[in-house]
Amino acid sequence: MVATDVIGKDGLAVPDWTYHPLRGIAAALLGTSRSRRVALRALAVVGSSPGGGRAVSWVLGHRHAPSWLAGSVAGVAVRSRLGAVVPPEVAWAAVRALPLLGAGVVEVGPVGPADVRAVRVAARGRRVPVVVRATGPDVAGALSPHVDAVRVGADPDVVHLRATSPARAVDALADPAKVVLATPEVLVHAGPGWFSRVVEAATPTRPAPSVRDVGWDPRRWPAWWWGLLMGLGMVAAGLGAAAITLGPVLLWYDRGFLGADVDRLHGINHHLVHFLQHDRITMAGAMVAIGALYVGLAVGGIRAGRPWAREALLVSGWIGFPTVLYFLGSGFVEPLHTAAAVVLFPMFLAATRRRPDDPRWTPCPDGPERERRRALVGQLLLVCTGVGLFVGGAVVSVVGLSDVFVPSDLVFLGVGPEVLDEANARLTAFIAHDRAGLGGVVMSAAAAITLLGAWGWRRGESWVWWSLAVAAAAGFLPAVVVHGVIGYTDAGHLAPVFAGIGLTATALVLARPYLCARRERDRAASPLP
Repeated sequence: MVATDVIGKDGLAVPDWTYHPLRGIAAALLGTSRSRRVALRALAVVGSSPGGGRAVSWVLGHRHAPSWLAGSVAGVAVRSRLGAVVPPEVAWAAVRALPLLGAGVVEVGPVGPADVRAVRVAARGRRVPVVVRATGPDVAGALSPHVDAVRVGADPDVVHLRATSPARAVDALADPAKVVLATPEVLVHAGPGWFSRVVEAATPTRPAPSVRDVGWDPRRWPAWWWGLLMGLGMVAAGLGAAAITLGPVLLWYDRGFLGADVDRLHGINHHLVHFLQHDRITMAGAMVAIGALYVGLAVGGIRAGRPWAREALLVSGWIGFPTVLYFLGSGFVEPLHTAAAVVLFPMFLAATRRRPDDPRWTPCPDGPERERRRALVGQLLLVCTGVGLFVGGAVVSVVGLSDVFVPSDLVFLGVGPEVLDEANARLTAFIAHDRAGLGGVVMSAAAAITLLGAWGWRRGESWVWWSLAVAAAAGFLPAVVVHGVIGYTDAGHLAPVFAGIGLTATALVLARPYLCARRERDRAASPLP
């Protein structure tokens, strides 16, 4: 016997895969109903393209459901008894889009004679089983060869359960004979992450191992220990770079490459040393920001067994470490920079060489809907900030490896590049190395920020908020302060920095109640068993 728990009420609303802020913008342009249809169809089209489904699943951070959620629906085996029910008019898009969000089965209904052709087309190339709720035997006969299962009319085995929270859905799924189907109404109100929240709440977890369990043999250290060491190493490297910049500015190898000391640089141009300091202090702050993000991903994510935390670390690292090779374009090999990369890279490999251990997280109960929606706005702003920083870092890298200077740089220096080349033939290459390196570090930090914002937004995960807050302070504040101290205050040059500060601060303020919710208080107040 198969009992199906239908969450919510049947209706003609279209499942909405977008976050609420995006939906609001689209609704203003297209109307609410049409915007939902456009969003769902867009996801379906992208997911149906070659490689699109895998890419969308990766971007959305979808993970496979635990094995105990496998079962059957109307006699059809499914990998997950968590799915959705949709009306026939959106079946084509829903069958292609909802599995990317985590649906293990899609039910289409009620299906009448006029809907037969549309359902046949929708079922072609399906990724998960499609079950049809038909209005009569003639419809059932016409669709049986084209879908996985068909049922007609009311089914005495169907149990309607109103369970809008992940905790209640998991409670229903505890019965291996039951299937939870989310209606369009639930998806619209709960958002596209509803499937992931249910899967995470349903995933069995166990306590993290202690030092006594692991011992002090590095060969037995868990991956998150290496990620933590790498993050702390990045912080130390950034602080060391800042100390050098605020102290001697040039080390022995810098003076050897340039054939000049600080006094000689002052003689060439009285703004030149300050110009070098502003790039290096900004880079040092970005390095500390990366370290803070890596510590958070290691301790809060990888330690808890979250695969997406490892992937965020993996992407950020494979963007950042290869930028050491920028010296091929500038001709200047910086020994300390290279040494730091040589020491930290094995830690990076050890932290990411295998997937995290078994899940160890503790799901946080749902909170107020208004709190969640405000957090989604913050999430959107933060992801936009991360993407913007990545683009900015790429531009800085390209400029550093090509023209080296932007117009505002030359205004600050008061001379053209040909004057600097005439004074010291290696000076431009030296500046290019610093500038390109800054771009690479910013890109690495931006990748971590974007993926942490896209994948880590979960209620009660305060480590996400603190990681982003510390990274923002370390990355933005030194850049603003050093520009002010040296008098490089060009509005156009600093506009992206202030825009990033504004967006990040707004995002963190909106998301703080959601990300930093207290688990103990929520569990005490929760009406769930």
